[in-house]
Amino acid sequence: MIPGTIAPVFSDPFPGNHTTCAIVSPRFAAQPRCPASARDTKNSGPARGPQSATSAAPAPQESGATGHQEDHQGPEMLFTKPALSPVGCTGVEMSEEKPAESVQVEENPIPNGKGHETSDDATATDSATATAKTPPAEGADKPEDTEAQRAESQEFLSAMDDKKTPRFTDFEGKTSFGMSVFNLGNAIMGSGILGLAYAMANTGVVLFLILLTVVAVLSSYSIHLLLKLSGIVGIRAYEQLGYRAFGTPGKMAAGIAIILQNIGAMSSYLYIVKYEFPLVIQAFLGLDKPAGEWYMNGNYLVIIVSIAIILPLALMKQLGYLGYTSGFSLSCMVFFLIAVIYKKFNVPCPFVDFSLNTTLSAVGNITDPGGADNPACIPKLVNLNSQTAYTIPILAFAFVCHPEVLPIYTELRNPTKKKMQHVSNISIAVMYTMYFLAALFGYLTFYGEVEPELLHTYSRIDPYDTLILCVRVAVLTAVTLTVPIVLFPVRRAIQQMLFPNKTFYWPRHIAIAVVLLSLINLLVIFAPNILGIFGIIGATSAPCLIFIFPAVFYLRIVPNEEEPLRSPPKIIAACFAGIGFLFMIMSLSFIIIDWTSGSSKASSGH
Repeated sequence: MIPGTIAPVFSDPFPGNHTTCAIVSPRFAAQPRCPASARDTKNSGPARGPQSATSAAPAPQESGATGHQEDHQGPEMLFTKPALSPVGCTGVEMSEEKPAESVQVEENPIPNGKGHETSDDATATDSATATAKTPPAEGADKPEDTEAQRAESQEFLSAMDDKKTPRFTDFEGKTSFGMSVFNLGNAIMGSGILGLAYAMANTGVVLFLILLTVVAVLSSYSIHLLLKLSGIVGIRAYEQLGYRAFGTPGKMAAGIAIILQNIGAMSSYLYIVKYEFPLVIQAFLGLDKPAGEWYMNGNYLVIIVSIAIILPLALMKQLGYLGYTSGFSLSCMVFFLIAVIYKKFNVPCPFVDFSLNTTLSAVGNITDPGGADNPACIPKLVNLNSQTAYTIPILAFAFVCHPEVLPIYTELRNPTKKKMQHVSNISIAVMYTMYFLAALFGYLTFYGEVEPELLHTYSRIDPYDTLILCVRVAVLTAVTLTVPIVLFPVRRAIQQMLFPNKTFYWPRHIAIAVVLLSLINLLVIFAPNILGIFGIIGATSAPCLIFIFPAVFYLRIVPNEEEPLRSPPKIIAACFAGIGFLFMIMSLSFIIIDWTSGSSKASSGH
């Protein structure tokens, strides 16, 4: 449209209120618009804007007032509402035969509900009429006007985009990199470290190292798949990835796997509290033979710890708040590792039970620590037996942190896929080192006599040893502080399955935590032993969460247009899922064979 022509007009829903007008936006009423040279460029002005502050009726058109233009070059005045006008700078073509008439504009007395000053509209209208009547001089400052308009439009659109940007949670971007490493490391590091020495005794040093390395690398790759899927679809919830891939069945499968896996983990942590806490109290009180006091009953102690420590931490609204407790928990496990290494050089081989050791000490006959020539004190590089069936489940269970990855990613400050991948890589590398050292020195201390739970083996040597007593306290503290971290994904999975469209509600938040802790306490009180929990849960849900689900979700969600089914990434993902199925079938088969043969320790007391 050229200055001096009539702006495109629209019918007035309130006829009779006005004489002449065009729809005016209060923000852009007095702004010069596109030069004539931009006639062929559509939507060159701001594409969006607020609703117009006024509505107007069309002016009675004089004959020849439309369909013509003057041969002017310069900015024009656009009196149309940006969201409604399809023409803008590319309006109807005008002929050069007849000059156009000027346009009169009156203010609209009907507001749009957002409030504005009518005097501003009137002033803008008068200025616009003057501009329309007087064509600009040649060589006017058009670039400056255009730049000012563009800057203002960009600022306005940016402000609108900021207001419309959705947030995944109210706590997004508040947790530091270090706290995220602590939380993820604490999710990885659990009671699994206590069973790794037993796993090494039943696989051998070399085979154990190979298996541990493979599982660690596969776990890192699995996290890579989850983060990549999260970036593609913009979802940071494991259950919602399952829903995106397979609908409700996928969502339910992921949620159930998370619930089973993390309940098994929390049960194993509280199982340690049940059996180790009484020993700590016994050592503190110096009781050789407890007489059945209630404070020596592990069942009561588990309930007390759950109510006094775990429940208050589990009621936290934000996972990032637990970063401090996670850091302290990891410090306790570092102390455990140092003690295991120290004890390797102070425990004789073969070791002697406490009762027998007391008798030998009285007669002055103590076994010398240097029993390297004894066949029982020679480490095995490769060892295969019926208990090897438990090795892969224990290792897989030890590296499961995948339900916590996306919640931690959500709360990471300035979250990016690369940054979260660094968090996971650092956490896995640190845990890998600690796992191997704890397993190696624990195995080299007891060799074939090591038990499924390492701390219980130390109590056979000297239940009143000061260092071992401190180690027990440290491990109890660590596993107790890990339970709230693991409980968060379970509660989230329950909310995703049962209350998918509900906002945060404190009574529901508290009720789920109370019910979960109650069920876990019942499981711990009546479960046969910790190895059975490791074997069954690790052989089923852990391979699903680490291997199968991320790979299958990746194959399903990533479009074939971006990555064909025969592309290397999807082929690797398919092989990854196959490895998960292989691990699951192999572990379950070994456990079933072990149980039927009657040689499994799972059926015996701890």
